[in-house]
Amino acid sequence: MRPPLTPSIIDAIRDPKLFAPQFARGNWTAWKTCIRSIFGLPLAPDELPLYRECTGRQDAPTIRAKTSWLIVGRRGGKSRVLALIASYLAAFGNCSQYLVAGERARVVCVAADKKQAAILLNYIHAFLSGTELLAPLIQRETAEEIELSNNVTIEVVTCSYKTIRGRTVVAALCDEAAFWADETGQNPASAVIASLLPSMATIPGSLLLVASSPYAKRGPLWDAFKRYWSKSGKIFVWKAPTWVMHPSLSRDCAVIAEAFENDPASASSEYGADFRSDVGAFIDREIVDAAVIPGRHELMRESGTRYFAFADPSGGSSDSMTLAIAHARDKLVILDALREWRPPFSPDAVVQECAATLKGFGITRVFGDRYAGEWPRERFRVHGIDYQPAEQTKSELYLSLLPLLNSGRAELLDHARLTAQLCSLERRTARSGRDSIDHAPGSHDDLINSAAGALVGAVERTPLIIPKTLLRRVSQVRSPVRCVHY
Repeated sequence: MRPPLTPSIIDAIRDPKLFAPQFARGNWTAWKTCIRSIFGLPLAPDELPLYRECTGRQDAPTIRAKTSWLIVGRRGGKSRVLALIASYLAAFGNCSQYLVAGERARVVCVAADKKQAAILLNYIHAFLSGTELLAPLIQRETAEEIELSNNVTIEVVTCSYKTIRGRTVVAALCDEAAFWADETGQNPASAVIASLLPSMATIPGSLLLVASSPYAKRGPLWDAFKRYWSKSGKIFVWKAPTWVMHPSLSRDCAVIAEAFENDPASASSEYGADFRSDVGAFIDREIVDAAVIPGRHELMRESGTRYFAFADPSGGSSDSMTLAIAHARDKLVILDALREWRPPFSPDAVVQECAATLKGFGITRVFGDRYAGEWPRERFRVHGIDYQPAEQTKSELYLSLLPLLNSGRAELLDHARLTAQLCSLERRTARSGRDSIDHAPGSHDDLINSAAGALVGAVERTPLIIPKTLLRRVSQVRSPVRCVHY
Protein backbone atom coordinates (compact mmCIF):
# COMPACT_ATOMS: atom_id res chain seq x y z
CA MET A 1 0.00 0.00 0.00
CA ARG A 2 1.35 3.44 -0.94
CA PRO A 3 0.08 6.82 0.21
CA PRO A 4 -2.28 8.26 -2.41
CA LEU A 5 -0.20 11.40 -3.01
CA THR A 6 3.50 12.25 -3.11
CA PRO A 7 4.04 15.49 -1.20
CA SER A 8 7.31 17.37 -1.04
CA ILE A 9 9.31 16.73 2.10
CA ILE A 10 8.41 20.18 3.45
CA ASP A 11 4.72 19.48 2.83
CA ALA A 12 5.16 16.17 4.67
CA ILE A 13 6.68 18.01 7.65
CA ARG A 14 3.72 20.38 7.72
CA ASP A 15 1.03 17.73 7.24
CA PRO A 16 -0.63 16.69 10.54
CA LYS A 17 -1.34 13.27 9.01
CA LEU A 18 2.34 12.76 8.20
CA PHE A 19 5.34 14.21 10.09
CA ALA A 20 3.94 17.39 11.67
CA PRO A 21 3.36 15.76 15.10
CA GLN A 22 7.06 14.83 15.24
CA PHE A 23 8.04 18.50 14.86
CA ALA A 24 5.47 20.03 17.17
CA ARG A 25 8.12 20.80 19.78
CA GLY A 26 11.16 22.98 19.23
CA ASN A 27 12.19 25.45 16.58
CA TRP A 28 12.99 23.68 13.29
CA THR A 29 13.08 26.78 11.06
CA ALA A 30 16.79 26.51 10.27
CA TRP A 31 16.52 22.81 9.47
CA LYS A 32 13.60 23.41 7.13
CA THR A 33 15.74 25.91 5.21
CA CYS A 34 18.52 23.34 5.03
CA ILE A 35 16.15 20.59 3.86
CA ARG A 36 14.65 22.85 1.20
CA SER A 37 18.18 23.52 -0.05
CA ILE A 38 19.05 19.81 -0.23
CA PHE A 39 15.94 18.99 -2.24
CA GLY A 40 16.15 22.06 -4.48
CA LEU A 41 12.88 23.53 -3.22
CA PRO A 42 12.21 27.28 -3.42
CA LEU A 43 13.41 29.40 -0.52
CA ALA A 44 11.40 32.26 0.96
CA PRO A 45 13.10 35.70 0.97
CA ASP A 46 13.54 35.58 4.75
CA GLU A 47 15.40 32.25 4.42
CA LEU A 48 18.08 33.55 2.05
CA PRO A 49 20.28 35.22 4.72
CA LEU A 50 20.58 31.97 6.69
CA TYR A 51 21.13 29.98 3.50
CA ARG A 52 23.97 32.29 2.44
CA GLU A 53 25.52 32.26 5.90
CA CYS A 54 25.55 28.45 6.16
CA THR A 55 26.50 27.60 2.57
CA GLY A 56 28.64 30.51 1.42
CA ARG A 57 26.52 30.57 -1.74
CA GLN A 58 24.69 33.60 -3.05
CA ASP A 59 22.11 32.08 -5.40
CA ALA A 60 19.33 29.90 -4.04
CA PRO A 61 19.41 26.24 -5.16
CA THR A 62 17.31 25.18 -8.12
CA ILE A 63 18.22 21.48 -8.33
CA ARG A 64 18.21 18.61 -5.87
CA ALA A 65 21.64 17.80 -4.44
CA LYS A 66 23.23 14.46 -5.26
CA THR A 67 25.56 14.59 -2.26
CA SER A 68 25.02 16.72 0.83
CA TRP A 69 27.48 17.36 3.66
CA LEU A 70 25.95 18.72 6.86
CA ILE A 71 28.63 20.07 9.22
CA VAL A 72 26.63 20.91 12.33
CA GLY A 73 27.54 21.29 16.00
CA ARG A 74 26.75 18.68 18.59
CA ARG A 75 23.11 18.39 19.72
CA GLY A 76 22.07 20.33 16.66
CA GLY A 77 19.46 17.75 15.57
CA LYS A 78 21.43 15.90 12.89
CA SER A 79 20.29 12.36 13.72
CA ARG A 80 16.64 13.41 13.86
CA VAL A 81 16.85 15.03 10.43
CA LEU A 82 18.67 12.03 8.95
CA ALA A 83 15.85 9.81 10.23
CA LEU A 84 13.24 12.16 8.72
CA ILE A 85 14.90 12.09 5.30
CA ALA A 86 15.31 8.30 5.47
CA SER A 87 11.62 7.87 6.32
CA TYR A 88 10.48 10.26 3.61
CA LEU A 89 12.60 8.71 0.84
CA ALA A 90 11.64 5.18 1.85
CA ALA A 91 7.92 5.97 1.90
CA PHE A 92 7.66 8.28 -1.11
CA GLY A 93 10.67 7.56 -3.28
CA ASN A 94 9.31 5.57 -6.21
CA CYS A 95 12.18 3.55 -7.71
CA SER A 96 10.38 0.29 -8.57
CA GLN A 97 10.99 0.81 -12.31
CA TYR A 98 14.74 0.54 -11.71
CA LEU A 99 14.56 -2.78 -9.85
CA VAL A 100 14.66 -6.26 -11.30
CA ALA A 101 12.54 -9.17 -10.07
CA GLY A 102 13.47 -10.11 -6.50
CA GLU A 103 15.42 -6.92 -5.88
CA ARG A 104 14.65 -4.49 -3.08
CA ALA A 105 15.72 -0.88 -2.86
CA ARG A 106 17.40 0.12 0.36
CA VAL A 107 17.75 3.25 2.40
CA VAL A 108 20.98 2.67 4.32
CA CYS A 109 21.76 4.54 7.54
CA VAL A 110 25.40 4.20 8.57
CA ALA A 111 26.43 4.92 12.15
CA ALA A 112 29.57 4.62 14.25
CA ASP A 113 28.36 1.65 16.29
CA LYS A 114 25.27 -0.39 17.11
CA LYS A 115 24.12 1.99 19.84
CA GLN A 116 24.19 4.98 17.50
CA ALA A 117 22.51 2.90 14.80
CA ALA A 118 19.74 1.96 17.24
CA ILE A 119 19.05 5.65 17.90
CA LEU A 120 18.57 6.24 14.19
CA LEU A 121 16.28 3.25 13.81
CA ASN A 122 14.17 4.33 16.79
CA TYR A 123 13.67 7.76 15.22
CA ILE A 124 12.72 6.19 11.88
CA HIS A 125 10.30 3.80 13.54
CA ALA A 126 8.61 6.76 15.28
CA PHE A 127 8.30 8.69 12.01
CA LEU A 128 6.62 5.77 10.25
CA SER A 129 4.60 3.97 12.92
CA GLY A 130 3.37 7.21 14.46
CA THR A 131 1.90 8.37 11.15
CA GLU A 132 -1.59 7.20 10.19
CA LEU A 133 -0.88 7.16 6.47
CA LEU A 134 2.54 5.48 6.68
CA ALA A 135 2.12 2.91 9.44
CA PRO A 136 0.40 0.39 7.08
CA LEU A 137 3.56 0.37 4.94
CA ILE A 138 5.50 -1.50 7.65
CA GLN A 139 5.58 -5.23 6.92
CA ARG A 140 8.37 -6.48 9.15
CA GLU A 141 10.78 -5.07 11.73
CA THR A 142 14.00 -6.41 13.21
CA ALA A 143 16.72 -4.86 15.34
CA GLU A 144 18.42 -3.62 12.18
CA GLU A 145 15.76 -3.31 9.46
CA ILE A 146 12.30 -2.04 8.66
CA GLU A 147 10.77 -3.65 5.56
CA LEU A 148 8.06 -1.70 3.75
CA SER A 149 5.39 -3.03 1.42
CA ASN A 150 6.60 -0.78 -1.45
CA ASN A 151 9.70 -2.96 -1.94
CA VAL A 152 11.93 -0.65 0.10
CA THR A 153 13.94 -1.68 3.14
CA ILE A 154 15.38 0.76 5.65
CA GLU A 155 18.43 -0.66 7.38
CA VAL A 156 21.03 0.61 9.80
CA VAL A 157 24.60 -0.66 9.61
CA THR A 158 27.85 0.13 11.34
CA CYS A 159 30.69 1.86 9.53
CA SER A 160 32.34 -1.00 7.67
CA TYR A 161 32.79 -0.88 3.90
CA LYS A 162 32.51 -4.68 3.86
CA THR A 163 28.94 -4.73 5.21
CA ILE A 164 27.38 -2.33 2.69
CA ARG A 165 28.37 -3.92 -0.58
CA GLY A 166 25.94 -5.77 -2.84
CA ARG A 167 22.93 -3.56 -2.19
CA THR A 168 20.82 -1.34 -4.42
CA VAL A 169 20.73 1.90 -2.50
CA VAL A 170 18.26 4.73 -3.11
CA ALA A 171 19.68 6.81 -0.27
CA ALA A 172 22.64 6.52 2.08
CA LEU A 173 22.75 8.59 5.25
CA CYS A 174 25.97 8.68 7.28
CA ASP A 175 25.76 9.87 10.89
CA GLU A 176 28.76 11.47 12.69
CA ALA A 177 31.18 10.31 10.03
CA ALA A 178 34.08 12.36 11.42
CA PHE A 179 34.11 10.12 14.50
CA TRP A 180 33.88 6.66 12.99
CA ALA A 181 36.52 4.09 13.87
CA ASP A 182 37.03 0.55 12.58
CA GLU A 183 38.54 -2.39 14.47
CA THR A 184 42.05 -1.07 13.87
CA GLY A 185 41.19 2.38 15.23
CA GLN A 186 41.25 4.21 11.90
CA ASN A 187 38.37 6.23 10.47
CA PRO A 188 36.91 4.24 7.54
CA ALA A 189 34.68 7.06 6.23
CA SER A 190 36.47 7.37 2.88
CA ALA A 191 36.27 3.62 2.24
CA VAL A 192 32.61 3.43 3.32
CA ILE A 193 31.57 6.30 1.05
CA ALA A 194 33.54 4.82 -1.85
CA SER A 195 31.66 1.53 -1.36
CA LEU A 196 28.27 3.25 -1.22
CA LEU A 197 28.56 5.18 -4.47
CA PRO A 198 28.49 2.13 -6.82
CA SER A 199 25.44 0.82 -4.92
CA MET A 200 23.62 4.05 -5.79
CA ALA A 201 24.65 4.19 -9.44
CA THR A 202 21.60 2.40 -10.86
CA ILE A 203 18.99 4.58 -9.11
CA PRO A 204 18.57 8.01 -10.74
CA GLY A 205 18.16 10.71 -8.13
CA SER A 206 19.78 8.68 -5.36
CA LEU A 207 21.02 10.73 -2.43
CA LEU A 208 24.17 10.54 -0.31
CA LEU A 209 23.89 12.54 2.90
CA VAL A 210 26.77 12.86 5.38
CA ALA A 211 26.09 14.65 8.68
CA SER A 212 28.64 15.16 11.42
CA SER A 213 30.16 17.51 13.90
CA PRO A 214 33.60 18.47 12.58
CA TYR A 215 36.92 17.42 14.02
CA ALA A 216 40.43 17.67 12.58
CA LYS A 217 41.33 19.14 9.21
CA ARG A 218 41.52 15.81 7.43
CA GLY A 219 39.21 13.13 6.09
CA PRO A 220 36.28 13.33 3.67
CA LEU A 221 34.29 15.86 5.73
CA TRP A 222 37.16 18.36 5.68
CA ASP A 223 37.90 17.61 2.01
CA ALA A 224 34.26 18.27 1.08
CA PHE A 225 34.25 21.54 2.99
CA LYS A 226 37.44 22.73 1.30
CA ARG A 227 36.30 21.77 -2.19
CA TYR A 228 32.59 22.53 -2.23
CA TRP A 229 31.60 25.03 0.45
CA SER A 230 30.35 28.22 -1.27
CA LYS A 231 30.35 26.40 -4.66
CA SER A 232 27.17 25.88 -6.69
CA GLY A 233 26.30 22.47 -8.06
CA LYS A 234 24.93 19.06 -7.04
CA ILE A 235 27.37 18.71 -4.13
CA PHE A 236 25.98 20.71 -1.25
CA VAL A 237 27.74 21.76 1.97
CA TRP A 238 25.90 23.26 4.94
CA LYS A 239 27.93 24.40 7.98
CA ALA A 240 26.29 25.80 11.11
CA PRO A 241 26.87 25.87 14.89
CA THR A 242 24.57 24.18 17.35
CA TRP A 243 22.76 27.36 18.40
CA VAL A 244 21.77 28.17 14.80
CA MET A 245 20.21 24.76 14.13
CA HIS A 246 18.84 24.28 17.66
CA PRO A 247 17.98 27.79 18.95
CA SER A 248 16.92 26.60 22.40
CA LEU A 249 20.61 25.78 23.02
CA SER A 250 21.93 29.31 22.82
CA ARG A 251 25.62 30.23 22.70
CA ASP A 252 25.28 31.45 26.29
CA CYS A 253 23.46 28.43 27.74
CA ALA A 254 25.20 26.86 30.73
CA VAL A 255 26.47 23.70 29.00
CA ILE A 256 27.94 25.44 25.97
CA ALA A 257 29.31 28.42 27.92
CA GLU A 258 31.07 26.08 30.36
CA ALA A 259 32.52 24.06 27.47
CA PHE A 260 33.98 27.19 25.91
CA GLU A 261 35.42 28.25 29.25
CA ASN A 262 37.07 24.88 29.93
CA ASP A 263 38.42 24.14 26.44
CA PRO A 264 37.74 26.75 23.74
CA ALA A 265 39.32 24.73 20.93
CA SER A 266 37.25 21.64 21.68
CA ALA A 267 34.04 23.62 22.20
CA SER A 268 34.52 25.52 18.93
CA SER A 269 34.56 22.16 17.18
CA GLU A 270 31.88 20.40 19.22
CA TYR A 271 29.34 23.23 19.26
CA GLY A 272 30.66 25.93 16.92
CA ALA A 273 31.09 23.56 13.95
CA ASP A 274 34.65 24.75 13.35
CA PHE A 275 37.35 22.33 12.29
CA ARG A 276 40.10 22.08 14.87
CA SER A 277 43.32 23.87 14.03
CA ASP A 278 45.08 22.59 17.16
CA VAL A 279 44.95 18.93 16.09
CA GLY A 280 47.33 17.48 13.53
CA ALA A 281 48.62 14.11 12.44
CA PHE A 282 51.48 12.82 14.58
CA ILE A 283 53.35 10.96 11.85
CA ASP A 284 53.09 10.33 8.11
CA ARG A 285 51.93 6.91 6.97
CA GLU A 286 54.93 6.65 4.62
CA ILE A 287 57.37 6.85 7.54
CA VAL A 288 55.48 4.14 9.43
CA ASP A 289 55.37 1.86 6.37
CA ALA A 290 59.12 2.30 5.94
CA ALA A 291 59.69 1.13 9.53
CA VAL A 292 57.56 -2.02 9.18
CA ILE A 293 59.47 -5.16 8.20
CA PRO A 294 57.08 -7.09 5.89
CA GLY A 295 56.36 -10.63 7.04
CA ARG A 296 58.05 -10.17 10.42
CA HIS A 297 55.51 -10.99 13.12
CA GLU A 298 57.78 -11.97 16.03
CA LEU A 299 61.48 -12.59 16.57
CA MET A 300 63.07 -15.43 18.52
CA ARG A 301 65.22 -14.73 21.53
CA GLU A 302 68.91 -14.27 20.80
CA SER A 303 71.46 -15.26 23.43
CA GLY A 304 73.52 -12.38 24.74
CA THR A 305 70.87 -9.81 23.82
CA ARG A 306 69.41 -7.51 26.45
CA TYR A 307 65.66 -7.08 26.08
CA PHE A 308 63.35 -4.42 27.44
CA ALA A 309 59.62 -4.94 28.09
CA PHE A 310 56.70 -2.59 28.52
CA ALA A 311 53.08 -3.46 29.40
CA ASP A 312 49.80 -1.55 29.25
CA PRO A 313 47.61 -3.25 31.88
CA SER A 314 43.83 -3.40 31.76
CA GLY A 315 41.12 -4.60 34.08
CA GLY A 316 39.72 -6.83 31.35
CA SER A 317 36.32 -5.23 30.82
CA SER A 318 36.84 -2.49 28.21
CA ASP A 319 40.43 -1.96 27.03
CA SER A 320 42.95 -4.45 25.75
CA MET A 321 45.99 -5.45 27.78
CA THR A 322 49.20 -5.39 25.78
CA LEU A 323 52.85 -6.36 26.14
CA ALA A 324 55.80 -5.38 23.94
CA ILE A 325 59.44 -6.52 23.96
CA ALA A 326 62.28 -4.75 22.16
CA HIS A 327 66.06 -4.53 22.01
CA ALA A 328 68.67 -2.13 20.67
CA ARG A 329 71.47 -3.17 18.36
CA ASP A 330 74.10 -0.75 17.06
CA LYS A 331 72.08 2.22 15.78
CA LEU A 332 68.78 0.32 15.53
CA VAL A 333 66.01 -0.38 17.99
CA ILE A 334 63.96 -3.45 17.11
CA LEU A 335 60.50 -4.53 18.21
CA ASP A 336 60.71 -8.28 18.90
CA ALA A 337 57.30 -9.28 20.22
CA LEU A 338 53.88 -7.73 20.64
CA ARG A 339 50.94 -9.37 22.40
CA GLU A 340 47.36 -8.20 22.87
CA TRP A 341 44.55 -9.61 24.98
CA ARG A 342 41.19 -8.14 24.03
CA PRO A 343 38.34 -7.88 26.55
CA PRO A 344 36.69 -9.58 28.19
CA PHE A 345 39.46 -11.53 29.91
CA SER A 346 40.73 -12.50 33.34
CA PRO A 347 43.50 -10.09 34.40
CA ASP A 348 45.17 -12.76 36.55
CA ALA A 349 45.28 -15.25 33.67
CA VAL A 350 46.70 -12.61 31.30
CA VAL A 351 49.38 -11.57 33.80
CA GLN A 352 50.40 -15.23 34.04
CA GLU A 353 50.73 -15.42 30.24
CA CYS A 354 52.70 -12.16 30.21
CA ALA A 355 55.09 -13.51 32.83
CA ALA A 356 55.69 -16.67 30.81
CA THR A 357 56.43 -14.61 27.69
CA LEU A 358 58.82 -12.33 29.60
CA LYS A 359 60.72 -15.24 31.12
CA GLY A 360 61.01 -16.72 27.64
CA PHE A 361 63.05 -13.65 26.70
CA GLY A 362 65.06 -13.74 29.92
CA ILE A 363 63.25 -10.71 31.34
CA THR A 364 62.50 -10.37 35.07
CA ARG A 365 61.42 -6.72 35.07
CA VAL A 366 58.69 -5.04 33.06
CA PHE A 367 57.79 -1.36 32.98
CA GLY A 368 54.24 -0.21 32.47
CA ASP A 369 51.59 2.45 32.60
CA ARG A 370 51.86 4.47 35.81
CA TYR A 371 48.08 4.99 36.01
CA ALA A 372 47.21 1.30 36.30
CA GLY A 373 47.43 1.40 40.09
CA GLU A 374 48.98 -1.14 42.44
CA TRP A 375 47.36 -4.31 41.15
CA PRO A 376 49.79 -4.97 38.22
CA ARG A 377 52.78 -4.78 40.59
CA GLU A 378 51.15 -7.24 42.99
CA ARG A 379 50.04 -9.72 40.32
CA PHE A 380 53.33 -9.67 38.39
CA ARG A 381 55.24 -10.16 41.65
CA VAL A 382 53.28 -13.37 42.26
CA HIS A 383 54.74 -14.74 39.01
CA GLY A 384 58.30 -13.62 39.67
CA ILE A 385 58.25 -10.41 37.61
CA ASP A 386 59.08 -6.97 38.97
CA TYR A 387 56.59 -4.40 37.59
CA GLN A 388 57.79 -0.79 37.65
CA PRO A 389 55.66 2.25 36.74
CA ALA A 390 57.07 4.14 33.76
CA GLU A 391 58.80 7.44 34.37
CA GLN A 392 57.39 8.97 31.18
CA THR A 393 53.76 9.54 30.25
CA LYS A 394 52.52 7.95 27.06
CA SER A 395 52.59 11.35 25.34
CA GLU A 396 56.26 11.69 26.28
CA LEU A 397 56.95 8.17 25.02
CA TYR A 398 55.37 8.99 21.65
CA LEU A 399 57.42 12.17 21.35
CA SER A 400 60.58 10.16 22.15
CA LEU A 401 59.65 7.53 19.57
CA LEU A 402 59.14 10.02 16.76
CA PRO A 403 62.84 10.79 16.03
CA LEU A 404 63.61 7.06 16.00
CA LEU A 405 61.00 6.54 13.29
CA ASN A 406 61.86 9.67 11.32
CA SER A 407 65.54 8.72 11.22
CA GLY A 408 64.84 5.15 10.13
CA ARG A 409 66.34 3.71 13.32
CA ALA A 410 63.25 1.77 14.45
CA GLU A 411 62.10 -1.59 13.05
CA LEU A 412 58.45 -2.49 13.63
CA LEU A 413 56.62 -5.77 13.35
CA ASP A 414 54.18 -6.39 10.52
CA HIS A 415 51.09 -5.85 12.68
CA ALA A 416 48.07 -4.11 11.12
CA ARG A 417 46.52 -2.92 14.40
CA LEU A 418 49.82 -1.51 15.62
CA THR A 419 50.30 0.39 12.35
CA ALA A 420 46.74 1.73 12.48
CA GLN A 421 47.06 2.89 16.08
CA LEU A 422 50.37 4.61 15.36
CA CYS A 423 48.93 6.39 12.31
CA SER A 424 45.84 7.51 14.25
CA LEU A 425 47.83 9.32 16.92
CA GLU A 426 47.26 13.05 16.99
CA ARG A 427 49.37 15.99 18.07
CA ARG A 428 47.39 18.56 20.07
CA THR A 429 48.67 22.02 20.91
CA ALA A 430 47.40 23.51 24.17
CA ARG A 431 46.86 27.20 24.82
CA SER A 432 50.22 27.20 26.61
CA GLY A 433 51.87 26.12 23.36
CA ARG A 434 52.81 22.70 24.75
CA ASP A 435 52.22 19.69 22.49
CA SER A 436 50.65 16.44 23.65
CA ILE A 437 50.10 13.21 21.74
CA ASP A 438 47.01 11.04 22.13
CA HIS A 439 44.75 8.78 20.12
CA ALA A 440 41.90 10.14 18.02
CA PRO A 441 38.31 9.96 19.30
CA GLY A 442 36.93 6.45 18.99
CA SER A 443 40.33 4.84 18.43
CA HIS A 444 42.71 3.03 20.79
CA ASP A 445 46.39 3.19 21.69
CA ASP A 446 46.94 0.04 23.77
CA LEU A 447 49.36 -1.58 21.31
CA ILE A 448 51.31 1.52 20.34
CA ASN A 449 51.59 2.53 24.00
CA SER A 450 53.37 -0.73 24.84
CA ALA A 451 55.42 -0.69 21.64
CA ALA A 452 56.56 2.90 22.17
CA GLY A 453 57.46 2.16 25.79
CA ALA A 454 59.51 -0.89 24.81
CA LEU A 455 61.33 0.79 21.91
CA VAL A 456 62.16 3.99 23.78
CA GLY A 457 63.13 2.05 26.91
CA ALA A 458 65.41 -0.25 24.93
CA VAL A 459 67.30 2.75 23.56
CA GLU A 460 67.57 4.58 26.87
CA ARG A 461 68.74 1.54 28.84
CA THR A 462 71.19 0.02 26.35
CA PRO A 463 74.90 0.82 26.89
CA LEU A 464 76.60 2.77 24.14
CA ILE A 465 79.04 0.80 21.98
CA ILE A 466 82.37 2.64 21.94
CA PRO A 467 85.63 1.60 20.24
CA LYS A 468 88.61 0.74 22.42
CA THR A 469 90.54 3.79 21.18
CA LEU A 470 87.94 6.04 22.77
CA LEU A 471 87.59 4.19 26.06
CA ARG A 472 90.42 6.10 27.76
CA ARG A 473 89.04 9.47 26.65
CA VAL A 474 85.53 8.57 27.77
CA SER A 475 86.75 7.28 31.13
CA GLN A 476 88.23 10.70 31.86
CA VAL A 477 84.81 12.34 31.49
CA ARG A 478 82.57 12.33 34.54
CA SER A 479 79.37 10.99 33.04
CA PRO A 480 76.72 8.42 33.96
CA VAL A 481 77.04 6.85 30.47
CA ARG A 482 77.90 3.15 30.67
CA CYS A 483 80.41 1.84 28.14
CA VAL A 484 81.38 -1.54 26.81
CA HIS A 485 84.02 -2.32 24.22
CA TYR A 486 84.12 -4.65 21.27
